[in-house]
Amino acid sequence: MGRPPPGARIKQDELADELSTSRIPVRDALRILEARGLVTMRANAGARVTSLTRRDLEVSYEIRERIEPLLLADSVPHLTEADLADLRDVMERNEQTADIDEAIALGREFHWITYRRHSTPLLAQIVERVWDTTQSYRRAYMKLAMSGAAASPTPGTKSPSGRTHDLEHQLLYDAIAKREVETAQAALVMHIRRTRTSLLRYGHMIGDGGAIPLTAE
Repeated sequence: MGRPPPGARIKQDELADELSTSRIPVRDALRILEARGLVTMRANAGARVTSLTRRDLEVSYEIRERIEPLLLADSVPHLTEADLADLRDVMERNEQTADIDEAIALGREFHWITYRRHSTPLLAQIVERVWDTTQSYRRAYMKLAMSGAAASPTPGTKSPSGRTHDLEHQLLYDAIAKREVETAQAALVMHIRRTRTSLLRYGHMIGDGGAIPLTAE
């Protein structure tokens, strides 16, 4: 089945045949994905990969800007030296990779290490759902950014930088290592906001990168 883009129809019969199983486990799996926000199921319309509008994406990142700093503040005082070593390892691997999927996975791993000592599972569940539902768009933008293929959409504007996130991760790490919670929160908000701005700015260009162009409604 590959990597179906947002909005793509999921044909349960074909998927069951591909997996050599019946429709029942396929339907159960789709219901789990629906609960995570990855699949939309409607009566008489079947299942489709969840797609987002520009407003959906904007709200998703506004949620991240508000909730993730709370999760970070809850976690940072309890992070261990081993946790900091894990963060350094992930940053080094991320700086060296040119593979889109590995970069996405490492970026996610980096942030979840910073949150791993939290004591607020409800916040973590909300954040995880938002990450899941926006990943196709984030992957598409990362492909555009890391390849340097983005042309300036308007005179005087620059194409997205593929390695800016590395610098932002370093800023965030430095603040965490010093246990400067407010500085770490500010660095995190800046990081999330830049990603949101870039996604919205280049949304019309990411259709061939694994996601569909963002629509107004």
